[in-house]
Amino acid sequence: MQFAHLTHELGQGWAIEVSCIIALTLLVTLLWRVLGKRIVKITERSQTHWDNILWESLNGPVSWFILLLGLSLVADSVADRIDSNLAIYLPVVRKVCLEGLFALAAWRVTNSGEEEFIAKGRDATTVQAVAKLLKASIIIIVLLTVFQSLGVSISGLLAFGGVGGLVIGMAAKDLLANFFGAFVVYLDKPFRVGDWIRSPDRPIEGTVERIGFRVTKIRTFDLRPLYVPNSVFTQISVENPSRMLNRRIYETVGVRYQDATQVRTIVEQVKQMLENHESIDANKTLMVNFNGFGASSLDFFIYTFTKTVDWKKYHQIKQDVLLKTLDIIHQNGADCAFPTQTLHIESLPQDEPQD
Repeated sequence: MQFAHLTHELGQGWAIEVSCIIALTLLVTLLWRVLGKRIVKITERSQTHWDNILWESLNGPVSWFILLLGLSLVADSVADRIDSNLAIYLPVVRKVCLEGLFALAAWRVTNSGEEEFIAKGRDATTVQAVAKLLKASIIIIVLLTVFQSLGVSISGLLAFGGVGGLVIGMAAKDLLANFFGAFVVYLDKPFRVGDWIRSPDRPIEGTVERIGFRVTKIRTFDLRPLYVPNSVFTQISVENPSRMLNRRIYETVGVRYQDATQVRTIVEQVKQMLENHESIDANKTLMVNFNGFGASSLDFFIYTFTKTVDWKKYHQIKQDVLLKTLDIIHQNGADCAFPTQTLHIESLPQDEPQD
């Protein structure tokens, strides 16, 4: 009975009007899908990826827009014929939904653009920072437009934000300090995701996995996750071994005193070996010199730099250098010293006469 009453109230022309709207919506949807297939073929032939990114980001929201527009037209038709208060709210609901679809499209473009830049080898830290700022801007803009569509005074919100911002800032000063700490890291770039960092001021050492707005996640070498507030990085010194140009080998080698005549030859041959070593950077400081008279040895030092900065390869090169140095010492009939003492006796006591 209620359905019959509603049908009578809407009139006979309502069904025709709604049918036309639905048919038009389905037709536009079909045309959009046909056009979409052609656009996909065009983007696949292009040399840039940005057209793919834009299409994949906009395809879904546009499809939802067509459906939303069709449903809203049907709702307008019903509201106009029954003189309902629904007609007052429909434009607002439609506008809010369109603003939401715009935010969805902008969000998807930002995500796809972030992945594209990182895939091209751009600095991941900078790309992620810009993406986060864009997403925050999208959220703020959409919220302000939604509030305006709902009839909320934006000027009143901004005025409240000015007074409330001071209260919130005092209550959340640590959170703000971490936020600005992250901002400083993004600007100065003392490290980025994937870098090995350490600090002489704090027990912080490991590989950076993520730089957030509040904390930076570091994976220590024993595979423990370490979460460091970003404000800490504005107060401590940070070393970044990942950005070293070379790694240094600095070792002292001791030869026995009884091999003193071979020291000069050993030093010269070790230096020549380093100059010809394929993994040693001869353009950097390279020194092999007799250094001093030790308690049990004649000491010379090796001071040079490897071409690689990889920690694992560095130790392999260092091992090779030390073993070749040991071979040179042995080839000259010498040997490495170990702690010894020589006891010198001036005279021996005479045997006492026996009775």
